[in-house]
Amino acid sequence: MKNKKLLKEWAKAILYALLTILIIRAFFFEAFTIPSASMEKSLMTGDYILVSKLSYGARIPMTPLSFPFVHQKLPFTENTNSFFSWLKLPYVRLFGVPSVKRNDIVVFNYPMEQEFPVDQRTYYVKRCVGLPGDTLEVRNGQVYCNNIYTDMPEQLQFNYRVQCDRDSIQSDTLVKWGITEGGKYRNKGEFWFNLSLTDIDRMKKLPHLTSIEPLLKKKGVFNDYIFPASENYLWNEDFFGPVYIPKAGDSVRLSLDCLPLYQQIIGVYENNELSVRNDSIFINKKYSRSYIFKMNYFFMMGDNRHNSTDSRFWGFVPEDHIVGKAVKILLSIDKTNGRGRLRSGRWFKRIK
Repeated sequence: MKNKKLLKEWAKAILYALLTILIIRAFFFEAFTIPSASMEKSLMTGDYILVSKLSYGARIPMTPLSFPFVHQKLPFTENTNSFFSWLKLPYVRLFGVPSVKRNDIVVFNYPMEQEFPVDQRTYYVKRCVGLPGDTLEVRNGQVYCNNIYTDMPEQLQFNYRVQCDRDSIQSDTLVKWGITEGGKYRNKGEFWFNLSLTDIDRMKKLPHLTSIEPLLKKKGVFNDYIFPASENYLWNEDFFGPVYIPKAGDSVRLSLDCLPLYQQIIGVYENNELSVRNDSIFINKKYSRSYIFKMNYFFMMGDNRHNSTDSRFWGFVPEDHIVGKAVKILLSIDKTNGRGRLRSGRWFKRIK
């Protein structure tokens, strides 16, 4: 009898602890791992970050019936979902709309994964460079909102061409400086590296360096993998826009030229029936010359500008995809070359 009573007490304690953890993860804070270099040097591969869901108002789970601590698929399976899709809740956020600020680092669900419910889509982390109502433009890789330079240059990385009068650069020096992306370029003594402003200052002190210059696409060069993938918009990673970022309640005039910018919003994110017949646009079977947006949208970009798949590639992030704000690095492990070295200097560091 004593053993049964003790077992029940332990079961209750475990259940209460599990429920507490689930409530905290759903409405207050959650930890995430940084899997890629798209936010370097702000966030490094192997950083474990704390994300505040209170910062933007906790989002009520849209698929409440799901297995805890797993995402999308059950462990050891390829095709078994970790959630039940027959019960779905509408988008509701506690304390109103998310008050994302410019240059916040934000965790959100990847909008293009439309085979999954919104809250079951893959988590992405990027910097919010454009707010609802902004007109955004990227010039020479730098962000301007409403014709005002709004970037944080000390946080950014770009690809640079480095020319030396010798055909090698000591790899130990590069590792010491934390330069992990790059290598030989086209000609003898020519290299490319992904560098921050601090890295550039260090590079300039190399005795054999003769020149260093950014590797940027030219304005007007069209890349069909860049949003909105239309020849009406000759944009690339380094020259993008200007483009208007939709704000809830704002109206946009519709034409066949601008439709590629907003058709994903109208037809998918805001659940309308969109069609084009005889050069005319129909929304929910009604001829439409304009459209009023129902939600706010955001423009996200990685700080590692030449190694980030972001809004330049797939467009706007809807308000209902916002998860929370990245606030602190809990710990950091350098897993390059399989070493597993601790970056103790990054532990408990506030995220800017």
